[in-house]
Amino acid sequence: AVAEGNSTRGGIANYLARRSTDLAHPLTVLEDAGLLRREPDLFRANRSSYRITEPLITFYQAVMRPVWAQLERPGSAARVWRAAQRRFHTQVLGPRFEHICREWCLSSADETTLGGLPAHVGHGVVTDQKTRATYEVDVAVVGLADDGRPPLLAIGEVKWGEVMGVGHLTRLQRIRTLIGAQGRYDTSATRLLCFSAAGFTDELREAAQAGAVTLIDVAQLYQS
Repeated sequence: AVAEGNSTRGGIANYLARRSTDLAHPLTVLEDAGLLRREPDLFRANRSSYRITEPLITFYQAVMRPVWAQLERPGSAARVWRAAQRRFHTQVLGPRFEHICREWCLSSADETTLGGLPAHVGHGVVTDQKTRATYEVDVAVVGLADDGRPPLLAIGEVKWGEVMGVGHLTRLQRIRTLIGAQGRYDTSATRLLCFSAAGFTDELREAAQAGAVTLIDVAQLYQS
């Protein structure tokens, strides 16, 4: 269920056709075994999502298991792999790249990039009450709360196979406004980050030069 994108307890329950209350014990066992990790939603109280800790398990569930009969046939691996590219990118590479970006913010990014020392890095969902639209925040960096509300140092969007443009920046700006209206975090100095393995448009690079956003590519992630 989790490998196919059902990350919330409710989503997992629906996938399994079980009640959400029935999942407490099996989810706890999977967490204790180190197969799943529970990640709190930084913008919605008492909400969390579940992630598979080992990418090879996700790969098996997303790419191999659905076509096992094909893989048992000699010489079929190449065409199975060609047909699996969409699932591989959306269910394996994409989520793993998001995790790498969050880990980079927590352990490798310098304070000049984030605007301070991160106390916690996670993700979450923000809702626009007026339009009922929901926005998933791939990277959220929370700083130390010396006095009052904790500062939201940065929020970021992650794309593995998509060239990022000014539309992604506009989306992040809107999300920052919505988070500020919630009142939970201090967003007065929140920085905007775009992570992409496919690159950035010239317009977005110009915005970065003007200081509106920070762009991080794969080379920067692995050189830091």
